[in-house]
Amino acid sequence: MAEEVWVGTWRPHRPRGPIMALYSSPGPKYLIPPTTGFVKHTPTKLRAPAYSFRGAPMLLAENCSPGPRYSVNPKILRTGKDLGPAYSILGRYHTKTTLTPGPGDYFPEKSTKHVFDSAPSHSISARTKTFRVDSTPGPAAYMLPMVMGPHTVGKVSQPSFSIKGRSKLGSFSDDLHKTPGPAAYRQTDVQVTKFKAPQYTMAARVEPPGDKTLKPGPGAHSPEKVTMTRPCAPVVSFGIKHSDYMTPLVVDVD
Repeated sequence: MAEEVWVGTWRPHRPRGPIMALYSSPGPKYLIPPTTGFVKHTPTKLRAPAYSFRGAPMLLAENCSPGPRYSVNPKILRTGKDLGPAYSILGRYHTKTTLTPGPGDYFPEKSTKHVFDSAPSHSISARTKTFRVDSTPGPAAYMLPMVMGPHTVGKVSQPSFSIKGRSKLGSFSDDLHKTPGPAAYRQTDVQVTKFKAPQYTMAARVEPPGDKTLKPGPGAHSPEKVTMTRPCAPVVSFGIKHSDYMTPLVVDVD
C-alpha cells in the first residue's frame, strides 16, 4: 500500500540545491525582471512601444506667453530651414598683404664682426627709467676736506694770519669834534653882494610881416600850353639829309 501513494518514479529525497520556498522570504519573484511595461523590462524579451497619458497642466495665475499669434515660417523645421541651395553675390575679399623685406634691406657688409673675431666694443645706452627714483648720492655729493689753511682735517697746518680792515675809530678820518666841514655850507651867489653882470638870452627866429599865401614856382607853369594866345604850340620837325655839293632840282614853272 505504501508504494501506491507515490506517483511515477518520484520518491522523496534531499534537495540538490537551496529552495526559496523553504525560507520565510518572499522568494525569487523580485529578482526576475518583468516582461511587461517599459521600465526595467527584461533584456531577453522584445519590448513593445509604450505610450503614456499625461494629465492636464495646471493653469498659471499669470500667463506671460504670447500665444499662437506669431506666424512661423512653414519652411523652418526643427532641423533648420527646408530650402534649396541659394546663392548670393558677396564683395571682394580684402586680402591682408604682409610686407616682406627685399634684397636691399639686408647689409651683408656689416656682418664682419659677427662672422670674424673682433675686439669687444661698448656703447653708451640711454638713461634708464629708474634713474629718477634712484636716491643714491653721486660723486658731486661728497666734499673733500681742505688741505690748506687752518681748517685742515688729518694734517698739520702752519700758523696763518689775516689782514684786518682799517678801523674807523682813532683814524685820521675820525671826526672827534663832530663839526661840519667846508662842503657842508652852501655857496652864496656873487651877484647878491656885487654888481650884477649883463645877461643875454637867445630868442626864436623873427619872421618879417608879409603875405603868407603859397606862390607857384617855376614847375607850376606850362609854357608849352600856349593855345590861349596861339593856334597851337610850336612844333619842331626833322628835315632830310642833304649835301652842299649836290645840285638842287630846279623845276621851271614858266
